[in-house]
This record gives sequence, C-alpha cells and structure tokens, in this order.
Amino acid sequence: MRVVRSVLFACALLGCIALTGLKVADPPGKQMQMFAESFLTSLTEDQKSVAVMPYGSPQRVDWHFIPKKSRKGLVLSDMNAAQRTAALRLVRAALSEAGYDKASKIMLLEAVLRELEGENRNWARDPEKYYMTIFGKPSDTDAWALSFEGHHLSLNFAFRDGKLVDSTPQFFAANPGTIMNEVSGPLGKGTRVLREEEDLAFKLVQALTEAQSKQAVISPKALKEIRFAGEAQASVGEPEGIPYSELNDSQKKVLEKLVNVYVDAVTADVAKQRRSLIEDDGWADVHFAWAGATKPGVGHYYRIRGARFLIEFANTQADAAGNPANHIHCVWRDLAGDFDLPNARK
Repeated sequence: MRVVRSVLFACALLGCIALTGLKVADPPGKQMQMFAESFLTSLTEDQKSVAVMPYGSPQRVDWHFIPKKSRKGLVLSDMNAAQRTAALRLVRAALSEAGYDKASKIMLLEAVLRELEGENRNWARDPEKYYMTIFGKPSDTDAWALSFEGHHLSLNFAFRDGKLVDSTPQFFAANPGTIMNEVSGPLGKGTRVLREEEDLAFKLVQALTEAQSKQAVISPKALKEIRFAGEAQASVGEPEGIPYSELNDSQKKVLEKLVNVYVDAVTADVAKQRRSLIEDDGWADVHFAWAGATKPGVGHYYRIRGARFLIEFANTQADAAGNPANHIHCVWRDLAGDFDLPNARK
C-alpha cells in the first residue's frame, strides 16, 4: 500500500497537477489567493485549526530546513489525495517551472535518503513530510502569508493589498547533490537537482585571474554552512569578495546568469520584480565571494551580495553514501527584510 501511494504521490508531484482555473492575466497575488482559498475549502475544521495561524504569529518567521519530527502547519501525509493536490497546486502557482521542478525533486530526494540510510532515520525521510501553513485569511485587502516547508525546503510568501510582496527566505537543498548510487524511484543515478547553482559558480571562480582570485577568495577553507540559518533576518556586514565592476565581460555574464538561477525560481512576475530591484541598485557593487576548493568533491562555498539581496551556497558535507562534498544548501534572502518585515539589523 505504501509503495502504491508513493508512486501516485511522485506522479502528482512531478507534474501531473494541472493549474485548472488559472487565468494567465491574473497577477501572482490573485492566483495564489484563489488557490489558497481552494485549499482551505477542501479541509475539515480540524485540519484548518492546524493549517491556519494568525498573521502576527511568531511562527510565521520561524523557519528552518533541518529534519524535524513536527513543524508548523498541516503535513501532506495527513491530507487526502484531493487536499494534497490543492496544496501542491498552491505551491506550483508560487514558483516558476524550474523552481517547482527543484522543489518537487528535493521532496523526492527524501525517498533516496531513506533508501541509502536504511531504517535508522525513516521517521525523517518522507516525501510527504512537508507542511503547508496559511497565516491570516487570504484576501485582496488584508495582509496574509503562507509557508511550505520540510527537510531541505523552505518557501515563504507574504501578501498585501492583493499583491505578492515578499518571497523570502527561499531555501533549496539537495542530498545527494549528485545521486552517485543506483537507487529505485523516479530520480535515478546522475540526478543533480541544483546543478546550475554549482556549475555556474565553478565556471566563474575558475575563470578568475590570479589577481581577481585574491579579491574573490575570502578563505582557503569553505564555511561549513550558510549563515543566518533559521534567523528571521540576515544580519550582514560590509560586502566581501570581488565586485562585478572588476570582472571582464564574459565573467559578468556568468555572474548574471548565476544570480538569475536564484531569481527565476519564482513565478515570472515576481522574478521580474527581483530583477528590477537589482537593476535599480546597479550591478557595479554586486560582490562575489568564494571559500574553499575550486573543484567538485571538496568543500566549497560562495556568496553573492547585492544592495538588497544575498545568495549563499554551501557544499561541505558528505552525502548519505559517504561521498564527500555532495550535500548542497543554498538560499536567497531579502536584505530589505524577509517575510515582508523591515530589516533593522542590515
């Protein structure tokens, strides 16, 4: 029975969900309000009492990507098939095709981890152990928000006056970064969920001259983890690394492409807003910083800092099979304030 359910869930997750009723002209805030209302309508009163929290709840900014036995919100495994479809349809409406593909495969990597690790951590390795939370009441006038979170995935969205006004923290991770073992299920050997996030960064750091590397490389040893994990706001200091203005034209194009991988995880209208903010602030002072090895299989880390955004990427841990530096964490933060809150600690 569990195998059949897992197959059906994987099928739905990987693209069998049609965005029925979606009007192409509708802005993201309207689309997500519609799908949030549909999701809530599908729930029982008991389920709503778990899935819905006040907009001002401290749990709205309580995020993390580590394995937990329970989280805020209603878990997918406690939903029927129709409710899971409604929940995943809401997630799909928030993301681009590429972003949803990453999110769905990150969830399915839990089954890979279960297979590689055996019985010891089965409680933590479940593609349906992801939680949907609605904060406030979906509305075109009042503030409301949603969170979709589980191991290695945290997606957070805030709305005001019918508009999607914040989409951070946006956290994706992959263990294994590259599936190096033969495994069962839809994700086969060689799968790399976060391939572009890693390959483009290697391409850039390997293209730097010796003089540029002295600026860009902030440490010969990789940071073990992204900074500010689980914190409501990123408290950054002065930017480190090499500024965009000191890259040559081909290097600039690689950096732009790398930043856009993170930008384009969300729906097109929101990605356009992110790009506009970067253009308004100017690319000249965007900084790229690297730490650790400049080749795969050894710990490496990078960050990209703009006036109003922060990207961090860390690949330092071994995967579940013991392959070194094959466990990726990466995040996009809003330095003006995640969760649509002002960042007083900037």
